[in-house]
Amino acid sequence: MKTRNFIPYLILIIMAAINTSFGDKTKGPKIKEENISYTVDGTVYKGFVAYDENLKGKRPAVLVVHEWWGLNAYPKMRATQLAKLGYIALAVDMFGNGKVATNPTEAQAYTAAFYSNPKLSKTLVDAAVDKIKEFKQTDPKNILAIGYCFGGSVVLNAAKMGTDFKGVVSFHGGLKGVPANKDLLKAKILVCHGGGDKFISQDDVAMFKHQMDSIGAQYTFIAYPNATHAFTNPMSTENGKKFNMPIEYNKTADMNSWNDMKKFFKELGLK
Repeated sequence: MKTRNFIPYLILIIMAAINTSFGDKTKGPKIKEENISYTVDGTVYKGFVAYDENLKGKRPAVLVVHEWWGLNAYPKMRATQLAKLGYIALAVDMFGNGKVATNPTEAQAYTAAFYSNPKLSKTLVDAAVDKIKEFKQTDPKNILAIGYCFGGSVVLNAAKMGTDFKGVVSFHGGLKGVPANKDLLKAKILVCHGGGDKFISQDDVAMFKHQMDSIGAQYTFIAYPNATHAFTNPMSTENGKKFNMPIEYNKTADMNSWNDMKKFFKELGLK
């Protein structure tokens, strides 16, 4: 073989050695998804965990708390999206045994206990935090939470009651909840609110902001024009028609709120 023809083969050999030693940086995410379970006060809770196997070392963890429908495909999809961003994510089962509501009547029955006893939310959220910390991929100093509708209210309440989150994001979540307490609230907060949400009154918005301001909380409140309740869920338009509810999917608000979440996380010093 002539010398000039040998050089390309030598380059290929060297590049292969580099990739073997340091990993191929051109590889995309390899998302690992797994169903997990844990027990709280005798009830089994069935969560869903997602993370990128191609990433090495510990990373921030994000809890994803579902809408009042329960742990269906939607929050699992969000967990997978977060895994692709470099987080480990746990989509939480708040109802136990993987129960999912098929209509508003069931959903109201499943969520009623949490509204009458907000401490129940914190108990289950704290158990989910403990579970995600069992994964070797989790950085226990960087735990976050996001929640949708019912789940938004859950993560806000848990943070206000002292769960040690670095940050929480509520997407079209309820804003009443428990009173804010400066001695308990550790997390920074982002609220992504639908400007056309008929379930959350302007009085609720004003009261939430007043509570946050009164304790000097670090929070950001963003209202997306013309966005209704449940604006991030692609199934909302169909559910709104099916159950005669004033909800619909808003693609622009969905994309903008997701980007605002990513910006918020970056401002926290994360991904």
